Order: sequence, then C-alpha cells, then structure tokens
Amino acid sequence: MASPLHQASRSPARPEPASPSTRHAHFSPPHNSSIANTPNFYTHPARTSIFSASGELNLLGSEATNTIMETVGIETNARRTGLPSFSRAFNMLVESGAVDNNSKNEDETFFIPSYLESSTYVQKLQEAHQAKVQSRRDSTPANGLSQHSATFNQHPLPPGSHRGMSHTVIERPPAFEEEDDLAPLPTKWNKDDQWGGIEIQADGCTVKYIGSKNQHDQDHMACAVRADHYMPPQCGIYYFEVQIATAKRDDATIGIGFATKNVNLSRPIGWEPEAWGYHGDDGRCFAGSNIGKHYGPGYNAYDVIGCGVNFRENTAFFTKNGVKLITAFNDVNRGRLYPAISLKKPGESIRVNFGQTPFVYNIDDMMREERDRVQKDIQATDTSSLVPNLSETDVIQALVLQFLQHDGYVGTARAFAEDMKKQKEALSLDPRVKVDGVSIRDDEDANNRQRIRRAILEGDIDRALKYTNAYYPHVLKDNEQVYFRLQCRKFIELVRKAAQLNMRNETKGNGHVNNPTPQTMDLDLNGSENTSRDADGGENNTVVAELERNMLEYGRTLQEQYVNDPRVEVSKALNEIWALLAYENPLKVPQVSHLLDRNGRVTVAEELNSAILLSLGKSSRAALEKVYAQTSVLLEDLRQDGGEGAFASVNDVLQGIPQPPQH
Repeated sequence: MASPLHQASRSPARPEPASPSTRHAHFSPPHNSSIANTPNFYTHPARTSIFSASGELNLLGSEATNTIMETVGIETNARRTGLPSFSRAFNMLVESGAVDNNSKNEDETFFIPSYLESSTYVQKLQEAHQAKVQSRRDSTPANGLSQHSATFNQHPLPPGSHRGMSHTVIERPPAFEEEDDLAPLPTKWNKDDQWGGIEIQADGCTVKYIGSKNQHDQDHMACAVRADHYMPPQCGIYYFEVQIATAKRDDATIGIGFATKNVNLSRPIGWEPEAWGYHGDDGRCFAGSNIGKHYGPGYNAYDVIGCGVNFRENTAFFTKNGVKLITAFNDVNRGRLYPAISLKKPGESIRVNFGQTPFVYNIDDMMREERDRVQKDIQATDTSSLVPNLSETDVIQALVLQFLQHDGYVGTARAFAEDMKKQKEALSLDPRVKVDGVSIRDDEDANNRQRIRRAILEGDIDRALKYTNAYYPHVLKDNEQVYFRLQCRKFIELVRKAAQLNMRNETKGNGHVNNPTPQTMDLDLNGSENTSRDADGGENNTVVAELERNMLEYGRTLQEQYVNDPRVEVSKALNEIWALLAYENPLKVPQVSHLLDRNGRVTVAEELNSAILLSLGKSSRAALEKVYAQTSVLLEDLRQDGGEGAFASVNDVLQGIPQPPQH
C-alpha cells in the first residue's frame, strides 16, 4: 500500500523513474499561467514535484495525487525523436570538456603539503574547499551538466508566467580571491604573471627558457615568473622545492626565491627591490640589489633547491639536495611574497614542487621542532597570578564543575564534586585533617533545563516545547528565531522517523534483519523511536503512513505560518527542509542526509538553553566556553602575520591530553 507521502509526490500515470531515489530534477520548465490544462507542478519527465506552480509546498492537496505532469518542449521533443531530450543517448554529442571541467580541475589541484597537515590555517582551507566542492555537487543535476547549461537557452516569458521554483538548496560560494582571509596555497606558476621569454608547460609546474639568444640581452635581462598565489604567513613556515631539469654544466644562470607583485620580471630574481633570490651560477644570494653576497654552493642540472620562509622570525633559508644551508636573509618583510624563479639562457628548464609530492628535504621535522618550541614556551608561562590561591589543577576542575552546572548536568556535577573531594583526601598528608568538598545545591532551573535538553536530544520536540512553555512561558515569545529552529527540527524529526522505519522495512524485506544499517542502529539508541521495532510489516506500514501524514500536515502548517516572512534565513532554512521530501529515502542521499544527523539536535538544544539562561539574567555561555573562545580568537590574531599562533592551536592541546585506557 502506498504511503501518503508517496501519494502526495508521485504521479500514478507515469512509469517509475530510472533513478527512484530522486523525485525531481534541479530545474523547472517555463510555465504560462494563462495556458489551459497546465499542470500545477513541474519537474523532470516521469517524475513529480511537491511544489505547486506558485512555488509553494503542495503537501496534501488532492491535485498533487492526480495531476499528470507535461513538460513544455521536452515532451514534444520526446514524441518527435522517440527519445527524450535528457536521454543519455545524446551524451556522445556533448564534448567531454564541457562537463564541469572547472570543478574537476579544482578538485585535482587541491592538496595539502605534509608539513602543513597540522596547520590550523590549512585545515580551514580544506574545510572551505570541501564545502565548495559539496555545494557544487549539490547544485549539479544528476546528468553531470551544470545548472546553467540546462537553462542557458531559455527565452523571455510573457506576463503572468514563471519558470517554476528552483530546488537547489545550497548556494555555491564565490571562488577564492587574493583579498580573502583564506588565501589559497601556491599550486603552479602563473601564466599571466611571467616575462615573455619563458614557456610554462601544461602541468603548470615546468618552466623552460625560449627567449632570445642575443648575448647583449642575456647579460642584462632574464625571464622570471611568479606563482599563482602568495605564501600565506598564517602557515608560519612555507617551503617549496625546485628541480633543475636542464642547464649548462657549471653555468646555470637560474635564480630561485620569492618576490612581491611590485617586482619587475625582466631581471634575475633578487636584483629588484622586494625580491630575494639564490643564484646557481655563483652561489650568491641577492636581496633587492644586483650586488649579492656569497652564500653557498652553486647548483646545476638535476640538483633540487628548496626555499623556505619562516614568517615568525622574518628569515629565509635554502636547501640543496635535502641538506639545509645557513640562513640566507634576516630581514624578510611580512608582505605578500610569491614563490618565483628566473631563467636566463636557452635550454634551461626547471620543475617546481609546492607539496604535491614528498620533498627531498625533511621539512616536516623542522616544522615539528618549531611547534614543539612554541609549546614549551606556552607550558613555561606562569599562570599563578590569574586566579590567586588556586593551583592550575584547581582552576581546571572549577571550570569543568561550573560548565556542568551551567548546562544543567546537576547529577554529573554532584558526582564530579564528590570525586574531587576523594582525590584531595587521598593526597592529604594528614588523614586527620578534614577535607572540605564542594556543595552542589539542587537548582530547580538547572533540572528544568536538563529536562528540556534531554527531550530535544531524544528527538521529542513536542515534549521540549511543552516543558519550555510550562517552565519559561516567555522564552519562545521573546526568541522567535529559536522557536523557528525548534519547529524546523520537529519537521526534520518526523521525516527522520519515517525514513528510519522505511529503511527497516527494506532491510526486513531483503532478509537481512540481523545486520542493521548504521542508521537503524542509530534509531534503536533512542528509546522513544524504537516503539515499532518488533512490529510486523503490516504494522510498520501503518506506523509509517501515520508518520508521513503527520509530517505532511505539519509541513503545510509550517509553510502557511512563514509564507510571507521576508527574512532570507527563514526561506533558506525552509527550502532546506522541504528538500527532504524530494527523495524516496533522504538518509541515503548525501546532499540532504546531514540534515537528519542527530548532531543537529545538540545545536538546537544549545540555542534554547542559552535563551533560557539569558531570560534568567545569567550568562548564555559557561566560563569554560568563554575561555576556549577567547583563546581561539587570540591564537587567530597571533596567526595573521605568521607569529606564534601559526604553530599552536587549542586542538593540539586537547589531542595531547592522555586518554583513559579502553576496556
């Protein structure tokens, strides 16, 4: 028997789509409201939509179950050719390079050098990149073409017409720019930032000199190139290596170093102001002048020269074939410095490694030593004056205890206080001396907040709303945004329960009852959600049907309540949760399954708890949370110019805490 959700979102006159997990496409065809017999919702042929022609949610209307979708243009084309225009049979006519090549290239070029794997800055870069890739996948239809490619030839519509409602939930963030706080790492040489006498190969890393052979030009000119991005000071240390691919024996007029954007690229690296370089023909280093100083050995074909900048010390160094040379420069500024090289003679070529492959020099150990040095400085800091008369252990225990009380964990706080007392008694030198403990009073507000929190964490939003209105009747009225999030979470929980039961029915139908999926196991951990675990298939279907009916009714009520709300964040949140209805089982769809994650309950519970505390005249955050947040902000500030903050993070400290043995 088909459930109400299926009846409300599937056209019985159409065959099942080839991909049953998706109920609509990412585009809607043009719609003219003046045309007779026009359907009330639009989507991909053979699929239906939960959205009406006006862009509203069509959850329980009878038209949604009886209307047969007819798509303008596509259906006509299908009747004429025998194949619908979206058929994969036409893929051979599309150039492979036209299918989202940009996103593919970006995915391939992103990498993390091994010595920066623990860098907080690079971890943020990785998170931003992953979010960017995910948003691109979410906004790309299943056939691989981008959204824009599906609608580029749409014609203007007459008055009273519209193209339907876009179902894309997550917007694509803008590409990285040089001015962004999260500037990307260098990845290749910049073809738009070079002198004309060199050629950059297709890999973006290999450079060959193809300039003039005129001896006069060779004596007075060189051809240089900068990398595509500057070296972020937030890394603390940045390092890259250059392999000399070809050069004349004992006469490699190659320069390796770094420079700002102001440097002229027609001279050897290091000769111009704001440029620093190490030259292979004479082993001299140059800092903004053509009069260099003796530095190290020269280098030639097949040598690997590394260049590193320590932004904390404002110094730079070079390596040769895995051996670190002495410090080359001691007055390097903290501006935007780009890796750069210069070539001067025909036949010279190099290949750069920005961290795509392992380095010859063990830069990982150098970075580790630098981080250890900063950690030792932190550990050596005297904290006795911060909280007089309390040791460091006492301060930490007080912070933890206050956190437990603040968040309403009264029972846990009482047990923790008792454990603290036992530890002090065990450490007491005189067993006759009485050790005072910490008295945890029975805070009624804390108990009430804990009841509300527990209800949310169990997915019972109705119970949480009941408790909140009973204990704190003005909180939800005074915090409309928190109330809205609770309503959205209630809808998500209804979808989650129905999806879990559907998945359990599928598992039983396949004969794999003894091997529950992670989602099913997750369901069983919540006592209020496993009421139908032992029910047979018929009872489960009845429960699912009832859940889906309640879900659709509540969704329609929620939409009617906020249909005229002008706030962008409200419409965005609603669009996200409406997307859950577009799939047969949203738990199996990565684009939306994160909305059903139980971690979302924690976020809502924390927001409501903070609102309640503020209504009581208390701080919305515990002291421990404030310490964590302030430390993170201070480290971020110290990280900006490559200071000590680039070599330390709160996560490093947390990961260094010994873990109890696992039994």
